[in-house]
Amino acid sequence: MSVVLSSHNRGALPLRQKFSMRSPLPVKQQSLWRIEAGAVRTLTWLEDGTPISMGLWGPGDIVGQALSTVDPYQIECLTAVEASLLPLNGEPVPNEWILNHLRQAESLLIIRSCRRVDLMLVKLLGFLAKRFGREVESGNLIDLRLTHQDLAELMGTTRVTVTRILGQFEEQGLIERLSLHRIVLKEYETWHYEI
Repeated sequence: MSVVLSSHNRGALPLRQKFSMRSPLPVKQQSLWRIEAGAVRTLTWLEDGTPISMGLWGPGDIVGQALSTVDPYQIECLTAVEASLLPLNGEPVPNEWILNHLRQAESLLIIRSCRRVDLMLVKLLGFLAKRFGREVESGNLIDLRLTHQDLAELMGTTRVTVTRILGQFEEQGLIERLSLHRIVLKEYETWHYEI
C-alpha cells in the first residue's frame, strides 16, 4: 500500500524509529505509525485476560489507536521493526488507511469463521504466505517468527490444537517447519481445497 502524507506532514518525512522483536510500539492518541520494515500485530484482551489479535501489519501499513475503537489497544512487534510516527494534528484519518484496516479485518473474519480448526489454520497459513511470504525452492516461506501461541491467538483456539494440526500437516508433507518458528507452505493453491 502506498502512503500519501497529508498536508500537515508533507514538508519533512517523519523519523524512523527502531523497535526490537516483542516490544510494544507506543500508542499515541493523535498519531499513527507507518511500518517501514518488519511486522507487528494489533491486539486487545478479553475481561479474563485472553489476548485477541486484531491484525497483522507489515511494510507500508498504518497502525494506531486512531484506527480503532477497541480499548485496551496494543501494537506488538513480531520482528525487529522500523516505524515512522505520523502525527494527525487534529486532522481526520485518511480514507485509504481506514479501507486498509477494513480489508484486513474482513480477511481475518473470514479465516476465523471456519468451523473446522484445521481449515482455519490452512487459510491463516495461506494468508500469511500471501502477505508475508517469499518463494523458495520448496514452496512459500512464511518468514515470521510466529509461535504456536501466536497462531492460536490469531485463530481463537489453543496452542495445543495448533501444535497438533501443524504436526499433521508436516506428516502429510503440506508444510515444512524450519528453525526460529518459520514455516514453508508447500503448493498452497493445490492442497487447500483437499482438507
